[in-house]
Amino acid sequence: MLQHVVFVTLGMLGLFVGGEWLVKSAARLASSFGVPAVMIGMTIVAWATSAPELVVSLGAASKGVSDITIGNAIGSNIVNIGLVLGLIGLVFGVGVHRDLIQREMPIMLLTTLLLFVLAMDGTLSQLDGAIMFGGFVAFNIYIVQIAQRERAAIKQELEEDHLLEPKADRRVETARLVGGIALLIVGANLTVEGAVAMARQIGVSELFIGLTLVAVGTSLPEIAASFTAALRRQSEIAVGNIIGSNIANVLGIVGLTALIRPIMVAPSVLTFELPALLGLSALTLLFARSQYINRRHAFALLSVYAVFIIVSFGR
Repeated sequence: MLQHVVFVTLGMLGLFVGGEWLVKSAARLASSFGVPAVMIGMTIVAWATSAPELVVSLGAASKGVSDITIGNAIGSNIVNIGLVLGLIGLVFGVGVHRDLIQREMPIMLLTTLLLFVLAMDGTLSQLDGAIMFGGFVAFNIYIVQIAQRERAAIKQELEEDHLLEPKADRRVETARLVGGIALLIVGANLTVEGAVAMARQIGVSELFIGLTLVAVGTSLPEIAASFTAALRRQSEIAVGNIIGSNIANVLGIVGLTALIRPIMVAPSVLTFELPALLGLSALTLLFARSQYINRRHAFALLSVYAVFIIVSFGR
C-alpha cells in the first residue's frame, strides 16, 4: 500500500510541474505564431492531455477488457465537463469564447451522439472505428484551416495584447512544451497505477474503476493544464482544452481503439453512462450561451457529476 501512495504522490508532483510548463509554453507559442490561444487549447494541449486515455484504452483493448476501454473514454469526458469545468467555474468563473459556443461545443455534443448511435447494437466495430477516427482527422483539418484563415488578424490582436509574448523563443518554448507533456503523461500513469491498485484491493468492479478512478486519473493532465490556464487567466486554453479533449477522446481514442480491435459495449453504458454524458454536454452548451460559466452553473455541473458517481457506485 505504501508503494501505491508514493506513486500517487510522485504522479501529482509531475502533473503540477507538467501542467505549468505546458500551459505557459502553449500560450507563448500561440502568440509567437499568431495562432488563437483557443486553437492551441483544442489541438496541441488537448492531444497532449488525452495521451493517457489513449495509452489506457489501447492497453485495455489489447487485453480484451472492454469495460475499462469504453468506461475510461466516457468517464474521462464526464470528468472533464462535470468535475474539471465545474471546479474551474466554481473557483475562478470561466469566460467562453463565442466561436467555441457556435462551432466546437456543438461538435462535441454531436460526437457524443454519434458514439451513442454507433454503440446501440452493443459493439463498436472496425467500421464504426473508421467512421469516428475519420471524423477526428476531418475535425483537426477543419481547426487548422480556421487557424490559418484567422492568423493575420489574430497576430495583430495578440501583439497589441501585452498579456501574451509575441517574441517568445520558439525553441525554448517547444522544449518546455515537450517536457510538460512528458511530465503529465508520466505523472498520470503513476497516479493511475497507484489508485487502481488500491481500488482493486477494496474489490470494486472494472467498469466502476474505468468510469471513476481511471477516468479521473487519465484526466489529471486536463485538470492540471486547465487549472493552470485558468489561474493564469488563459480561459481560452482552459475551455479549449476540455472541449478538444472530449472530441479527441470519442473520435480519436475510441475510434482508433475500435479500428484496431472491436469494442463490446455493456448495456448499462447505453442506458446510463452515455445518456449522462449527453446530458452533461447539452447542459454545458446551454450554460455557455452567456459566454460565461458562473458559480451557479459550475455548482450545477458538479452536482450532476456527484450524482453520477453515487449512482455508479451503487450499480
